[in-house]
Amino acid sequence: MSTNVRLPTPLRRQALFWGAVTLGFGILLWRLRPVLTPFLLGALIAYMLQPGVEWLVRHRTPRGLAALLMILVFAMLAALLVLLAVAVVQAEGPQLTSRIPVFIAGLDAWLQPKLALLGLNQSLHFGNVRDLVANLEGSERTLTLTAWQYVRTSGDMMTTVIGNVVLVPLVLFYLLYDRHQMFRRMESLVPRRWLGKTREFVTEMDRMLSQYLRGQLLVMAVLAAFYPIALSIAGFQIALPLGILTGLAVLIPYVGFATGLVLALLAALLQFGTSYGFAAVAIIYGTGQILESFFLTPRFVGERIGLHPLAVIFALLAFGQLFGFCGVLLALPVSAILATALRELRRRYLASALYES
Repeated sequence: MSTNVRLPTPLRRQALFWGAVTLGFGILLWRLRPVLTPFLLGALIAYMLQPGVEWLVRHRTPRGLAALLMILVFAMLAALLVLLAVAVVQAEGPQLTSRIPVFIAGLDAWLQPKLALLGLNQSLHFGNVRDLVANLEGSERTLTLTAWQYVRTSGDMMTTVIGNVVLVPLVLFYLLYDRHQMFRRMESLVPRRWLGKTREFVTEMDRMLSQYLRGQLLVMAVLAAFYPIALSIAGFQIALPLGILTGLAVLIPYVGFATGLVLALLAALLQFGTSYGFAAVAIIYGTGQILESFFLTPRFVGERIGLHPLAVIFALLAFGQLFGFCGVLLALPVSAILATALRELRRRYLASALYES
């Protein structure tokens, strides 16, 4: 007797159909990934700004004006973040070029006795160091012009810049302005017998995404206040821009905190040049990490999106590879949506006749 279990013909057809649809949809997304980036980024920003638009509308502000006001607020916050990054770079850049020879000299003085014990008589090449510093000091304008020339002559890069600068605000405005009409049109396409389940699924997805995004914004706000205060108490000269930048950068897990930590260590090296600066950075950033992981995140974000840390790292790398830097910003919010969809799909699959057969 054959032990092979053959699925009933209708179930086989249904499985093949949905498998083909999933495969075709995945291929379409892969081919359209450069075009999708500004739309996904605009949708993510619109989701975060929508409560502000609704609040303004409830206070008798026209929806179009409310959308423009929230876009303006977001643009000001984004410009502030860029200015903070520029302030940190401008503060550390000149000090870095002036301290490199001193740092290399100290390293050489510490290294020479150790090498002498091993019978080696090597020295660091200060001529090369001086040439490197001279190039750093004189290449800022050249580097800017070269970057602009590359952007201007590269079709892909220019398309990306235009997409992010022009399309994202346009997509953002229409998503904020026509949100309710878009949802009504999409809802009208759902078969009536599936409407209740679809609404439950969308509600669960909205709960998951709002828990993550709005909770993460609260975590960022608290850390953006903690780090400047702590760095100021420790005596850092660029405590305000560095601390705010570190607090806001935690939006990108691991990458944001690591960037802030590296900038803080560099500031400690340039300003203090002693173990005090490194110890202060270790205490401040260690305390900030404990505050975020054990108090802020459980209180404001909860379990986040329920992804394993390895899955978070994979999502960051995968979305970064597909969509560039914007993909890193999109990784976890989109993963929250996908995680909700996969949990619902798994639940339906385990309860289906396809699984039981």
